[in-house]
Amino acid sequence: MGKTVAFIGLGNMGGGMAANLVKAGFQVNAFDLMEANLKAAAEKGCTPVDCPKKAVEGVDYVVSMLPNGAIVEGVYIDDGLLDVIPTTALVLDCSTVAPENSRRVGREAAIRGHRFVDAPVSGGVAAAAAGTLAFMVGGSEADFEASKPVLQAMGANIFRAGDVGAGQVAKICNNMLLAIHMSGTAEALQLGMDNGLDPKVLSEIMLQSSGCNWSLQKYNPVPGVMEGVPASNGYKGGFMVDLMLKDLSLAQAAAVSSKSSIPMGSAARNLFNLHKNSGGEDKGMQDFSSILELYSR
Repeated sequence: MGKTVAFIGLGNMGGGMAANLVKAGFQVNAFDLMEANLKAAAEKGCTPVDCPKKAVEGVDYVVSMLPNGAIVEGVYIDDGLLDVIPTTALVLDCSTVAPENSRRVGREAAIRGHRFVDAPVSGGVAAAAAGTLAFMVGGSEADFEASKPVLQAMGANIFRAGDVGAGQVAKICNNMLLAIHMSGTAEALQLGMDNGLDPKVLSEIMLQSSGCNWSLQKYNPVPGVMEGVPASNGYKGGFMVDLMLKDLSLAQAAAVSSKSSIPMGSAARNLFNLHKNSGGEDKGMQDFSSILELYSR
């Protein structure tokens, strides 16, 4: 393929995504602030660099996976990364941020002659490692098509949601619904257990009934019911409570901006916040399916 990618941000998600780009034949210049992440990326075939501006020299694509909108804007605008990216390169920000963060970076990119898409992901750490992520893309039709070779190397499902910023709106809506049905699934399963039901049996019943949902199908929150999910691994790995709270806060901000009513999204945010503050300091680091513990006490 011979194409070069600068990958900025090699955390739990970014590390697996960068590794899959290498597997697909891309040359990957990788940057992260943490030395351990750079070392892990090098072991997977990436070329580690010590500065984002060095990473983007002569590349065909720039992919970023960063913690929040302030950092995304800081890297691209305040630190001047957009000023040194080749104008022929396509910029893909896969971070989950507020739609306005993406729109602001998109506007600044356009001023400098760059193509830009926001492409937040769904699927979690396991999907990032396996290359089966879902991407929700905001950008023009032409830029969406141009992004596909990179996104297809990292994901299995790629959708264009609309123009720049629309990918973030889709991600916010998706994760708000995920929080709602996970908290409801945990509540229902705990009610059944409190009344003497085997959670495996109750799960099987609901999977074949009108209560069926993704949390029951793929991510059962009760330890021991399903293999290979965080609930059966001490709620380690997966999608952290802190990250779910971040996304629910983004949903709340979006709702305020659009004057939308999201009573269930607000309830889910309150439940996850209560869960985080109900135990030890590590609650925010647990997988979000640990919301079951809020009910099991």
